Amino acid sequence: MDPLLAPAGPGRSRLRWSVGHGGRGREDPLGSVSETSPSEASASESGVPVPKLRLDELLEELQARLDAARGTRDRVHSLLEAVLAVGRDLELSQVLQHIVEAAVTLVDAEYGALGVIGEDQRLSQFIPVGVTDDQVKLIGNLPSGHGILGELIRHPEPLRLSRISGHPASYGFPAGHPPMSSFLGVPIRIRGKVFGNLYLTEKRGGGDFDDEDESVLATLAVAAGVAIDNARLYDRARRRQRWLEASAEVTSALLSGSAEQEVLDLLLARATEIAGADLAVVAVPLPETGELEVRIAVGLGDQEHRGLVLPIEGSFMGAAFRTGGLVVSPDVQHDPRITAGPPRWQGLGPALAIPIGTSENGIRGVLLLARAAGAPLFEEGESGPLLGFAGQAAVAMELAERRRDSEQVALLQERDRIARDLHDLAIQRLFATGMTLQGATRFIEHPEATDRVLRAIDDLDETAKTIRATIFGLRLREKGPAASGLRTRVVEVVERAARSLGFAPALRMTGLLDVTVPVEVADAAVAVLEEALANAARHARADAVDISVAAGTDLTLTVTDDGVGLPEDGRRSGLANLADRAAALDGTFTARPRPEGGTELVWRVPIPGE
Repeated sequence: MDPLLAPAGPGRSRLRWSVGHGGRGREDPLGSVSETSPSEASASESGVPVPKLRLDELLEELQARLDAARGTRDRVHSLLEAVLAVGRDLELSQVLQHIVEAAVTLVDAEYGALGVIGEDQRLSQFIPVGVTDDQVKLIGNLPSGHGILGELIRHPEPLRLSRISGHPASYGFPAGHPPMSSFLGVPIRIRGKVFGNLYLTEKRGGGDFDDEDESVLATLAVAAGVAIDNARLYDRARRRQRWLEASAEVTSALLSGSAEQEVLDLLLARATEIAGADLAVVAVPLPETGELEVRIAVGLGDQEHRGLVLPIEGSFMGAAFRTGGLVVSPDVQHDPRITAGPPRWQGLGPALAIPIGTSENGIRGVLLLARAAGAPLFEEGESGPLLGFAGQAAVAMELAERRRDSEQVALLQERDRIARDLHDLAIQRLFATGMTLQGATRFIEHPEATDRVLRAIDDLDETAKTIRATIFGLRLREKGPAASGLRTRVVEVVERAARSLGFAPALRMTGLLDVTVPVEVADAAVAVLEEALANAARHARADAVDISVAAGTDLTLTVTDDGVGLPEDGRRSGLANLADRAAALDGTFTARPRPEGGTELVWRVPIPGE
């Protein structure tokens, strides 16, 4: 029961009468004393009713104070409920949303927002309440921290205004913005550091925000800081657990002997998923030029990145490769380090690039993750797990390189064995057979039979020459792209292209590629194949690519895919280069659509001496 309305008891009464100077007085229920005239006192003593006007005033005042106390009590209850509500969730996005909704309700505002301050002292996130989706579309880009919002960032203290336009920092609202006049803003601090700000506008009823509103909102901001800190700690713990699970999965793939492409695909998929990236790219250095070639690209704008060759100087990934450390950009579209290469960052914002490997052991590539424009920046705590992931990528590449070296040694040993067997067994037997047939010709009396035997001896000689040429090709050991066999170089190009395409092309090779094809023709053929596969990776959007290399009187290179085909009015500078290479060697080049879909490229040049 309200103490002001408690029944009379020892030392307590609802109305207490007392004698004052010059007459009788009475104390009202709130403790104020008023005097009565002698006539009023005598009238009361004689049983005449006291005038009710003063008593009604006292009761009205009492009721007003009770209503104010009840309103304060209800507001305190609402504040406690809001504190409990924002501390109940652990998902950071939900916590931020609930904080704004609670703030709008507590101070009876029409509009509210929470702005998260990024590393560049601009608003990296802006969560509005009270504005419809249609109004957001009309307004356009959400605020980034100018005007009154920026004033609270520069001076993180409570700010209360009766009219926003009257503040010197205000410079108006964009078109389509709802009208706003009164304003109340308070900072949200986490462990002494300003995390963001609460912005409230338009007090309902047309009044101004008062001291009590500011006090309530400041109290909510303190509770909000604790709730946000808990949500961030929970998010980091959960993300760390996911990184550990992904790391274990990648380690298992490495130990099981999975192919390099499979491990890198798995690593990229997990990194993209956990970091919330919209684009993931892996680029590796080219030993011939020292530039970076994009081997894998997944996500937003991957077609524009896949297969690109980037310079070390003038590219974002090149900066990470050159410095050997983490490189971060809040807006990769306008990053000053990007001065070369085609524009390919449309729609992307925050990005980071991490070297794969170390400067001491050699950098084997660069891992890039990017988010869409307007997305939150990468936090400092996210780079640690990514560095560990990049280390696993380096291990995968090194294991794949060691595996390729081992396979190459085994291949060379097998080629040596085959060459020895061909020389010691096949050629010797062919030579012996030819000598026997040649000695037997003097016993043949029929001229036609003699001619046939002599032709057979010539065929055996040609076969022996072919085998000797094959042995020479098998035992070819010289280093360098011009001296190595055409077969090996074609295989290397196809293996590199598989990383950009996302699948392994089918390859068929026939004829004496390592013996009959001159170095000049082989170099041109390799360049043509690289260009054709790069075009397929960038533009074809194919699921399968077939390659055929055949050596006879001509060297014929055929590349077919099942992609979107040749554009009718698109750029064909790459195809013109292939035609120029063929014409320079007195050859031909054709590019035509396939009836079943896709494209067929045929590059043919004569082999001299055939």
